[in-house]
Amino acid sequence: AAAGGAERPQVVSHVQQALSYTVFDCKWVPRSARLLCLGSAARGTGLVQLYELHGARLELLREIEKPKPIKCGTFGATSLQQRYLATGDFDGNLNIWNLEAPEIPVYSVKGHKEIINSIDGVGGLGIGEGAPEIVTGSRDGTVKVWDPRQNDTPVANMEPVQGESKRDCWTVAFGNAYNQEERVVCAGYDNGDIKLFDLKNMSLRWETNIKNGVCSVEFDRKDINMNKLVATSLEGKFHVFDMRTQHPTKGFASVSEKAQKSTIWQVRHLPQNRDIFMTSGGSGSLHLWKYEYPAQRSKKDSEGSEMGVAGSVSLLQNVTLSTQPISSLDWSPDKKGLCVCGAFDQTVRVLIVTKLNKI
Repeated sequence: AAAGGAERPQVVSHVQQALSYTVFDCKWVPRSARLLCLGSAARGTGLVQLYELHGARLELLREIEKPKPIKCGTFGATSLQQRYLATGDFDGNLNIWNLEAPEIPVYSVKGHKEIINSIDGVGGLGIGEGAPEIVTGSRDGTVKVWDPRQNDTPVANMEPVQGESKRDCWTVAFGNAYNQEERVVCAGYDNGDIKLFDLKNMSLRWETNIKNGVCSVEFDRKDINMNKLVATSLEGKFHVFDMRTQHPTKGFASVSEKAQKSTIWQVRHLPQNRDIFMTSGGSGSLHLWKYEYPAQRSKKDSEGSEMGVAGSVSLLQNVTLSTQPISSLDWSPDKKGLCVCGAFDQTVRVLIVTKLNKI
């Protein structure tokens, strides 16, 4: 059951902006009141629009057109001074842009043979230790990690082993970047596979299957010892894995929740409170959740091995904003409760989520 009425957070649609193109991703520009919309124009080109929030309206500052539709973007591997945007496009290109001079990318590589579905960055923005790196996941079945300071070769390439069929990788996320050595990448695939790659040892650390295409994965925070991971799927279900204790055979403990009947496109944790997260759905809805830890996070099995204990998830609030799927979602890193989402009704919405400090 949802929390008590008076103290429940409300999800308020603050600004709606109609777009003339399909938006695939939207992102806050760190340390600013600006946001980006990335997508595909009707004529098959790529678009980046930069907006600034002025009270209850969005002002378009700049529109940049590129040859190929843009699927995803991240600021995660850049410094707060530069705030370069890394993007993945429909042609498999990874580009990094200086938005002040966006004519030519500051870094460009033909990363994949097919569309880059998902991108994430770490080691920038003062978040996480270690090198600035970008991870890309593609329909070509590979997941690659890039260091923008090195040219055309990925620093890691996770691809199907000989004889294994290639699966469409839909989502990637960095985690465990709490010191100079440790770092993992989690990837989710169209057949329900979730794989955890250990970049320190260059090995597959764990894998599982949630029996349904994995649309989005995210660690609650990237810059701490692995704590929790949320994975969302095609049929309205999501799973929260407790990543603190890995059992030798059972892996990580998890709790699953059915939010709705339709696809859960995205999950995003509140930057200022890692136990609160929002999911966006194919029915045009948003659900705000809180994770509750169990009394004990681990216990010993009959053999004496440590195994994790899953917590529980409670629904704080839900709201339907659109008749079309909400396919992208981003919390402001700077202002608690400020959020942007893009939907296939060609609308970008700025939301305010209230009372988050009361939870």
